Amino acid sequence: MKNNSNKFKFYFLLGFLLTNIFIWHTVATEDRQGILKVSFLDIGQGDAIFIEAPNGNQVLIDGGSNRAVLKELGKVMPFYDRTIDAVIATHPDKDHIGGLVEVLKNYRADFVMEPGVSSDTGVYQELEKTIADKNLPRILARRGMLLNLGEGARLNILFPNRNTEGWETNTASIVAKLVYGNNSFLLTGDSPIVIEKYLSMIDGRNLKSDVLKTGHHGSRTSTSESFAGLVSPQYTVISAGKNNQYGHPHKEVLDILDKIKSVILKTYENGTVTFSSDGEEIRL
Repeated sequence: MKNNSNKFKFYFLLGFLLTNIFIWHTVATEDRQGILKVSFLDIGQGDAIFIEAPNGNQVLIDGGSNRAVLKELGKVMPFYDRTIDAVIATHPDKDHIGGLVEVLKNYRADFVMEPGVSSDTGVYQELEKTIADKNLPRILARRGMLLNLGEGARLNILFPNRNTEGWETNTASIVAKLVYGNNSFLLTGDSPIVIEKYLSMIDGRNLKSDVLKTGHHGSRTSTSESFAGLVSPQYTVISAGKNNQYGHPHKEVLDILDKIKSVILKTYENGTVTFSSDGEEIRL
C-alpha cells in the first residue's frame, strides 16, 4: 500500500511539473508573437546582450567577465530553456568573453561567431578549448554577413571587413546592426573611433539606429561626436560597472550624447535594460 502511495505522489508531482512547463511555454510563446526583445544585461564592467527574435530564435552577444551572466540569463529566459541559437564573442577581452565559458558549459549553442583575432590570455584559451571540446562550429564574422533570425529580424555584420589576426583586440571588435522592420540597434563591442570613422565613411546615414550600445563602455576612445550624430539614437545604452576603475562612462561621451538629445541608460544605474519592438515602435 505504501508503494502505491509513493507512486501516486510521484506521478502527481510529475504531472504538476509538466503542466507548469506547458503553461509557461504557452505564456512565453504568446508573449513574444511579433515582438523582438533585446536585453542589455547588468553583468558589471563588461558587455552581454541577449536577443530574442519574434519566432523565439536567440542570440547572445558577449558574456561579461564571469558567472554573473548566468543569473541575468535566468531572468530573461524561461527556466526550462537551455539552448541559445548563436553565441557571438565580439573580441577576446575578458570583460566580454569570460562569462561565455560558463554559458557554453550550461547551455547548448548551435555555433559561435568570432572576429578572428586571438589572445594569449588564459580566459581566451579556455573559451577556445570549450568550443573545441563541444565541437561547436566556429564562424569568422565578416562585413556583409547576415544572420537571418526569422520573421524579418536580421543581424547585419558591419565589421570586421578583413582578416584581423594580430590586430589590437578592441579594433577587431565585431560591429553589428540588428534590424526588425523600421527599428534598429547598433551594437559596437569595444570598437574605437578609428573604426567609427571607417564605418561613417562607407555607411554614412545607414548607421542611423533607434538604439546605440556605446563602444567600450562609454570610454572616450569611442562614440565620437560625428559618429553619434550619424547614428542619432533615441536611446543609448552604456554597459559598465558601478564605480569601475576606468571611470567609465567618461564625461566627454555623456556630453556628446546629451548634445544629440539621446536618452542615456546605464546598466549600473538601471540594471538590465530591455527593449521590445513590433517593427514599428520601440518600447522600454
